[in-house]
Amino acid sequence: MFRGINRINLDVKGRLAIPTRYRERLQEYCASELVITVDPDRCLLIYPLTVWVKIEKQLMELPTFNESTRTLQRLLVGYATEVQMDGQGRVLLPPPLREFAGLQKQTVMIGQGARFELWDETRWNDKQGNWLEKADLKQLNLSPELGNISI
Repeated sequence: MFRGINRINLDVKGRLAIPTRYRERLQEYCASELVITVDPDRCLLIYPLTVWVKIEKQLMELPTFNESTRTLQRLLVGYATEVQMDGQGRVLLPPPLREFAGLQKQTVMIGQGARFELWDETRWNDKQGNWLEKADLKQLNLSPELGNISI
């Protein structure tokens, strides 16, 4: 499980240094092989290859005559790019992925369980502010699945 928030600067070549605290786990779990793809919220999703293979299989088994499904397949699978961490724990983010997410030098990487989200820092700050403004924490409407969770 990946958790936490990390502020990371991309280098001039568009490489991202995976935080040290995750590197060993990624080396053991997936031999440092990752898949990076896009998210409709205009961030990037970073998966260990072993996790991505299962997700991709599920996505491609969905009916392609459904327009929403087809769009999601085009985005997630179409942009999916395999990358390998180098000896310094860096991965090269291909230009089309950086452009899609609007990534500049300053980024934010958020652990989300089995994956990471990578955001442009300015976009992350804006989105985070919007989410907090929209959330009425006193009147929070939870889905039935969340009704039994206590935090």
